[in-house]
Amino acid sequence: MATEAKKTSAEDYAGDVTPQQAYEAITRDPEAALVDCRTQAEWSFVGVADLRAAARQPVLVEWQSFPEMARNPDFTGGVARAGIGKGRPLYFICRSGARSRAAAITMTAEGFGPCYNVAGGFEGNRDSEGHRGTVEGWKAAGLPWRQD
Repeated sequence: MATEAKKTSAEDYAGDVTPQQAYEAITRDPEAALVDCRTQAEWSFVGVADLRAAARQPVLVEWQSFPEMARNPDFTGGVARAGIGKGRPLYFICRSGARSRAAAITMTAEGFGPCYNVAGGFEGNRDSEGHRGTVEGWKAAGLPWRQD
């Protein structure tokens, strides 16, 4: 999906992709990985992408830790410990696409990737009623997800 990615800067990261593009790439390319950089609370209470169709699971590494929301100083190490090596396509996802964009930029600078940001994230922006998951993002796209 690299040819379809929307670029923001040639040096920052590989670009933004839709949740559908990320899912298709992950199910098609055995080297591609989805890195969910939300918090433990979000994984537990909101849900995570279901990648069983690709016989995989998302890599769960917090970019920031709840409740302080301080940046995880060992984010790169956490991704590497999950078995992710350099040279693999990485798709970063958070709630709305902001933390995952920062993670994609950081991991690109660390020599990983190509690194993509999943635009709209897992839940996206709020709708007119103040609810997430209905306007944009992984859930709104109807992609598989599960909740504990």
